[in-house]
Amino acid sequence: MEGYFHLRMAQLKQFAALLSTLLLAVEADAASLVINSARLAPDGVVLAGAGGSNSATFWLLATTNLSQPITNWSAVATNQFSAEGNFSLTNPLPPGSAQTFYRLQVAPTQPRSNNYNLFGFGSPATGGGLIPESDPNYRKVYTPGDLRLALANNNTKVIEIMNDLNLGWNEIGATNQTGRFRASAAASLHPALITSGVTTVDIQDKDGLTIFSANGAIIRHSEFNLKRAHNLLVRNLKFDELWEWDESSGTPGDYDEKDWDFITIGDGGACTNVWIDHCDFTKAYDGVLDIKGGYNKVTISWCRFLGDGGGPDSFVRKQFLYFETISIATPMYDFLRANGFSLEDIVAITRSQKKGHLVGATALSDANAGLKLTLHHNYYLNMQDRMPRLRAGNAHAYNLYVHNTAALAAKRLRATRAAAMNSTERGILNGDYSFDVTLNGAISTEDGAVLVEKCHFIDLTSPMRNNQTDPSNPAYTGKIRALDTIYTLDATVFRGDSEAAGSPLSPIPAAIKPFSWNGFTNLPYYYPLDEPAAVADMVTNSAGAGVLTWGKTNWLKTSY
Repeated sequence: MEGYFHLRMAQLKQFAALLSTLLLAVEADAASLVINSARLAPDGVVLAGAGGSNSATFWLLATTNLSQPITNWSAVATNQFSAEGNFSLTNPLPPGSAQTFYRLQVAPTQPRSNNYNLFGFGSPATGGGLIPESDPNYRKVYTPGDLRLALANNNTKVIEIMNDLNLGWNEIGATNQTGRFRASAAASLHPALITSGVTTVDIQDKDGLTIFSANGAIIRHSEFNLKRAHNLLVRNLKFDELWEWDESSGTPGDYDEKDWDFITIGDGGACTNVWIDHCDFTKAYDGVLDIKGGYNKVTISWCRFLGDGGGPDSFVRKQFLYFETISIATPMYDFLRANGFSLEDIVAITRSQKKGHLVGATALSDANAGLKLTLHHNYYLNMQDRMPRLRAGNAHAYNLYVHNTAALAAKRLRATRAAAMNSTERGILNGDYSFDVTLNGAISTEDGAVLVEKCHFIDLTSPMRNNQTDPSNPAYTGKIRALDTIYTLDATVFRGDSEAAGSPLSPIPAAIKPFSWNGFTNLPYYYPLDEPAAVADMVTNSAGAGVLTWGKTNWLKTSY
């Protein structure tokens, strides 16, 4: 009998009481829990399971005839399991007893639907409410023009994106180059964005609005700017194709010139009660999802931050294939190609996302004190930095899964190529160009408070940081604490707190400030925590756009 189950470690004793013999060899950091073997006899017991969409149900049965198919189960224990470990289960028999072997396959446990409730600082958000499709304030959007008109109407409460939308400035048409649509900084290097243009979509002066797709539609070539808006829900959308190589004068590789973010919250007026949920984000030029100063209360949950896949048709690869065939001024790229970096090397080093969430746009600004952000059950694949980077305010990050193995390999590839250069070439690479992979995790600065709780971090070289500007100046240092978090770097695995002796999660590079929240003693909301060893499976199976199959009206709700 073999299967894959998710168990809370505290419940293992319950199984010992139910079975005649239960031999445990638990590895808390294993990726999955495996029943390696179970011997079942006519006078023995059966432990079996059936996987549902939201739970795993277990039964214990005593029977005298296991040679026949089992049809009448006695349900004596039903449990939801969400942690992981490895163990063996054996039911020894008296010598000479007959034995029957069964094989059982059980689907991995999925989160219960109420795990998708709105939790965190953004939890007061209502969105546009649960209104029928026949309501005139429910707008179905098929074209850029539909979206422009829906945003222009102050009575609109629900916007359903019906299909993929290409919203580049050159794609939306002249009649739509008005209202809530405005031109972003023009692309200069990526052929697709030069053709499409880039549009900023202002979602402003709203109180109560839900923007969603029932099928995980894709939004391309645009950035959403949320300002002076409250009670907003953005759900089940994929944001794509908003990056190009950076050859900006003076700071090539810093990605500061275009200022393209997929979503910016509070740029031009603070937003309260915002929920970004079950969305996908690929590689963006600047930050993926940033929050400016002001009194912002935001939750970002069950999202995937995927960078660029680097494959034959990837957006990053198309940029460099263009460079290989078109003669344009690209000093940094040309230098790399002339000094040992192949096109494949450059794709590998570039494809991870450089910046995640900057929370607080201006250093030491009084406006940052009101920032409040919750991140939970998000999947960060090869994200280099800022999960989040907080300036003042408060941020709570729990049950995050960060998997940076490919980004770490790219960083080491870059180091190998740099080591092969002569000293002059290496000096140019390290002095003139920003071409490397940063592997930071959560960052707190300027007296901000960041709590990292029951997360799983893989292959970050600096998982916890408390200063990004001047470690000798306490004004730039933040407060940050990790609780019961798994951290893996190569073959080294740690599970515990940042304050444990010798913890690799202890923040750097400044002197540690004792942790406390800003403005309150305890978090002002309830939230359910999953075991950190279960987070990888839960998030990779259930986060992101187009993953959940359920009734359309569920996207209008905030609790289940």
